[in-house]
Amino acid sequence: MSFFISDALAAAPAAQQPGIEGMLFPLGILVFFYILFLRPQAKRTKEKKQMIAAMTKGAEVVTSGGILGKVVDLDDNFVKIEICDNTFIQVQRHSIESMMPKGTYKAITKKAVKV
Repeated sequence: MSFFISDALAAAPAAQQPGIEGMLFPLGILVFFYILFLRPQAKRTKEKKQMIAAMTKGAEVVTSGGILGKVVDLDDNFVKIEICDNTFIQVQRHSIESMMPKGTYKAITKKAVKV
C-alpha cells in the first residue's frame, strides 16, 4: 500500500461519468439566456435596420442624442436633418433611433416659436 493514498480510496470503484442528465441543467441555462436576452436583442436590431432602410425625405426622426428633426437629404451613410428653420445638421444613419408620427416636428417647432 502507498504512503499517500489511503486503502479505502484505493479500493473504491471508479466514479461513473455523468450522462445526459448532467448536461440538462447547463443546456437549460443556455436556452433560458437565449430566450431572455439574445432573441429580443436580435429582433430590435432587425427592426432598426428595416426602419433605417425605409427612411425617406420628409420623415420626422429622433437621433440617439435626442434631437428631433425632419429628414431633408439622404445618403448611403449620412442623413441631413432640419432641426429648426434653415438650421441643418448631418448625422450618421445608424444614429437615428426612431421615426416619429407625421406632424410631430411641426407641432414642436410651432410651440417653440410661440414661447
